[in-house]
Amino acid sequence: MDKWIELVKSNMKDRKVTQEKLAERLGMSQGGIGHWLSKRRQPKIEDMNRVLEEIGLGFLEVALVIREKPQVDDEGQLLLEGPSLVQKYNPYFRYPVSDWRGVGEVREAGGAGYAAERYELSDYQAEGSAFWLVVVGDAMIAPSGLSIAQDMLILVDPAVEAVPGKLVIVQCPGSTEAIFRKLVEEGGQRYLVPLNPTYPKALYSDECRIIGVVVQATAKF
Repeated sequence: MDKWIELVKSNMKDRKVTQEKLAERLGMSQGGIGHWLSKRRQPKIEDMNRVLEEIGLGFLEVALVIREKPQVDDEGQLLLEGPSLVQKYNPYFRYPVSDWRGVGEVREAGGAGYAAERYELSDYQAEGSAFWLVVVGDAMIAPSGLSIAQDMLILVDPAVEAVPGKLVIVQCPGSTEAIFRKLVEEGGQRYLVPLNPTYPKALYSDECRIIGVVVQATAKF
């Protein structure tokens, strides 16, 4: 309960959601929310999930609680110093897996109403409506250093600022599909650069639309 309250309060602050706004979204009184967040009353599991949903954490999954029984001697005295209860709290966030033709729609809709058939977990807490993509092709395979191979999963956060040096998902004029490139600035001009040197770099113009910044990459085995 304490961890849930801490998580809710922290995200309400980050997202500038007041108790009054949250109560309005949930169709209940502000006092009811206050009772939950001050531990005067304990919400049901379904109410806790509703609150998480309304503050943008409906994709949260939690692996919780390791309890260690204290060791005592025959007289009931503790044999080990320290707390008798250890709790470990490990949040994981569940994001939809999109396809390359659909990322434009995901970005425009802000994630709302996107009916994904597949979800994957991450320990990254997104700033926006993040989603996964499966890498296609070898344009981001580098001969050394950072390299992202075909079939790896990349997590895209639309709310992260796209500055030079970031890996980005971009949709350029004349194409219905997005591409995965590194945003680079040279001589005051920005370019979309593949990590694979056999592919050409492309000029980044104001007509190009950055859909999001890649914040994580992972492979499935």
